[in-house]
Amino acid sequence: MKDTPVQAAPFSVAVRRPVRGADFLALVKPRLNGLVVASSAAGYYLGAPAPIDFGAMALAVAGTALVAGGAAALNQVYERDTDALMRRTRLRPLPDGRIAPREGAAFGATLSIAGLLLLATRANLAAALLACATIVVYLSVYTPMKRRSPAATLVGAVPGALPPLIGWAASHGGVSIGGLSLFAIVFLWQIPHFMAIAWLYRDDYAKAGFPLLPVVEPDGRRTGLQAALFATMLVPATLVPTVIGLSGRVYGGVALALGAALLWLAFRFAAARTAASARTLFFASIVYLPLIWIAMILDKL
Repeated sequence: MKDTPVQAAPFSVAVRRPVRGADFLALVKPRLNGLVVASSAAGYYLGAPAPIDFGAMALAVAGTALVAGGAAALNQVYERDTDALMRRTRLRPLPDGRIAPREGAAFGATLSIAGLLLLATRANLAAALLACATIVVYLSVYTPMKRRSPAATLVGAVPGALPPLIGWAASHGGVSIGGLSLFAIVFLWQIPHFMAIAWLYRDDYAKAGFPLLPVVEPDGRRTGLQAALFATMLVPATLVPTVIGLSGRVYGGVALALGAALLWLAFRFAAARTAASARTLFFASIVYLPLIWIAMILDKL
């Protein structure tokens, strides 16, 4: 008995490409931008005189978010070649070819300019200048420095800590000790947060040629030391708002408890330097910052 030829299917299933809108949304790093929005809103609220103009607050936060999203998109245009070498970033829209570099650059520039104009016209010049400094330091200093020196982490923490100060300047009219205390909190917080990330993805960073601390010193001692050192400095920094009267004693107690917990996890990571201890520190740091803002705002109500 002869075999019956297998007939071709009358139709074929087309491969579905991701929606381009979702690709452009990915360029602004929405999860990271969520922390930017929260930090900027906290800075605005804490710096504003009563009663709070929530409409003006929304515009200032939107301007800050646009600037942060635009800078993130432009950063991905610059780093598309190295992103293609790393497992966790190779499927981003630019290295995967779903968005062309020219499109990404135009998108990032448009968002950045729109954010700066919104801050300059609906907030004040001080907030717009701080936002402009965020873009300049992030793209012109931190991004190229990342390929050359482990010190880039500290430099990158500067633009990363500016959103609460932008919000403060937008409502307060300028920079003052209260705004600087918020800047210091986010600056110090970023180091244990990023050291945990760098340790977890050190092989990826090595493939891409980024000389981060866990790459150039594989034993991880200085990585853990920096995480513990900056977590230690973070504890007194979070108490400054209570000392200067920006927030009250309830916030101070919450900040002390949260700081002690993060500090313990940072020291545990420094001692063990395992993937588990790094992952725990990373997730704890993500929870830590919103809780600090919530406690500070609630104590001001």
